[in-house]
Amino acid sequence: MQITGSKMIMEIFKQENVKIVFGYPGGAIMNVYDEIYKQDDFLHILTRHEQAAIHAADGYARSSGKVGVAIVTSGPGFTNAVTGLATAYTDSIPLVVISGQVPLNLIGTDGFQEIDAVGISRPCTKHNYLIKNIKDLPRIFKEAFYIAKSGRPGPVLIDLPKDVSIHHDNFIYPDSINLPTYNPQIQGDIKDIQNIVDAIYKSSKPVLYFGGGVARSDAQDEARELVKISQIPCVETLMAKGVINGKEPLNMGMVGMHGTYAGNMALYESDLMVCIGARFDDRVTGKISEFGKFAKIVHIDIDPTSISKIIPADFVAIGDIKAILKELLPKLSDKINTSHYYKWREKLNAYKKQYPLIYQDKDDKNKALKPQWVIEHISNTVGDKANICVDVGQHQMWTAQFYSFSHSKQFISSSGLGTMGFGFPAAMGVAMANPDKISIAISGDGGFMMNIQELMTCVANNIPVVNVIINNAYLGMVRQWQNFFYQKRYSQVNLEAQPDFVKVAQAFGAIGYRVTTKQEFEVALKEAIEKKQVAIIDVVVQREENVLPMMPSGSGLNDLMLLDPNDKDKIIHTIPKD
Repeated sequence: MQITGSKMIMEIFKQENVKIVFGYPGGAIMNVYDEIYKQDDFLHILTRHEQAAIHAADGYARSSGKVGVAIVTSGPGFTNAVTGLATAYTDSIPLVVISGQVPLNLIGTDGFQEIDAVGISRPCTKHNYLIKNIKDLPRIFKEAFYIAKSGRPGPVLIDLPKDVSIHHDNFIYPDSINLPTYNPQIQGDIKDIQNIVDAIYKSSKPVLYFGGGVARSDAQDEARELVKISQIPCVETLMAKGVINGKEPLNMGMVGMHGTYAGNMALYESDLMVCIGARFDDRVTGKISEFGKFAKIVHIDIDPTSISKIIPADFVAIGDIKAILKELLPKLSDKINTSHYYKWREKLNAYKKQYPLIYQDKDDKNKALKPQWVIEHISNTVGDKANICVDVGQHQMWTAQFYSFSHSKQFISSSGLGTMGFGFPAAMGVAMANPDKISIAISGDGGFMMNIQELMTCVANNIPVVNVIINNAYLGMVRQWQNFFYQKRYSQVNLEAQPDFVKVAQAFGAIGYRVTTKQEFEVALKEAIEKKQVAIIDVVVQREENVLPMMPSGSGLNDLMLLDPNDKDKIIHTIPKD
């Protein structure tokens, strides 16, 4: 029996065990939506913007480990999705996104809502397809799901012309993949792994440098076992928050521009940097000539194109991180002498005590709340019972610094692209993937406005996201840079003209709170969680609070601005300035 291309997609979703799809219909994709109406195998969530649909699928994928799926229409429907694709691509998130397209005979004619989706998406997808023949549809979808989740994960776009979606053919879904030029390496080379073990054994000041690839490969347990058996200090990138428990004594914290002093100095002074699943992002390395200048570099990664792209590696293992660590652990366990690193651990612990993560929190009734306290209170209240989706800006860094994460899928944020407006819709996807957990979105007042319309999506579908808005009435991170490096010329960062977020919430049918004191926030957070509805907690915080420590642009890891532990009103430099 022959079926249409649209019906084939429904059958494919069933075989790929797709349970949730996010999307927004339109003319070019209408035939697919007609089939969605007829089925009950998966739930479709109608977002109020295509960008939000991709972010929601992204959040679903990050927290579930499955491929996220989204559907948009052609033209502006697709272009609205591009930011979501780029966000997922930069952070290596597996998505399959279907975009409608004009009929085949209209491609290249500037037809209504025609856009070159394949050309536009090429720089921000792992792979993309234009389906020109109904006979290719099953194979293309099979490849798309495989490519999205294998190797270094990423988003795959399938551009579906409207006429192909109603063409008929026999449906046979392939059992296997035939991609001769795509064969991601899984197992690391045994000799390479042994060389890394030998390098660790010979080092006296090694550091384990964990990146987001550890979370993507579901290698949290292996990473924690590596820390346990080696007793080597470790650091984490923003993408790796939660891979190592925040309370682990050997965890020196996040590294980079807003990393801890102990974490940054661990990298700076190490004689062996064991980089696992990180890509040496410029916000971590700082001044390249100063990065790792005392260290040999080990780089373990699934993506061979990442090796030595930024920092030349002395020892390399290419393959799935989980598989490589499983090979490495017994070899290292047989050889390691943990007491060998005692002095190194003591030195880094001394750095922890010398410059801890602190903030000025005087009980001054005339001042607004400290954003750091807000994050700490959320952490202390919900702990590992919640998944935290964070937008982009100062609040993102405060969350990374002051929330103690206990597992790798608990912290979700746009780390590589830094996409404002990501946090709230991502939290919708996270909530759908984890109905037994609390889903909290932490946003700034700027970023929240970028996808505020998704309140309606949550109300319509009873998605209980608790939105905590860190409201300083500024584009805070931009203001901070203008404060430190542009002589306080605050250009276009003032957001005092803003709506009443409580009334906005109520207009959408959501719950709204505005809080100005600790007690008010404690009550609002408790109530919002207990009511299990979408909520906004508008938290008025001190307007000109800065994220510290901070590594100025162009500086090395040892050159930080931070609060003086002896005088929290004073900012000091670890390298004194003239």
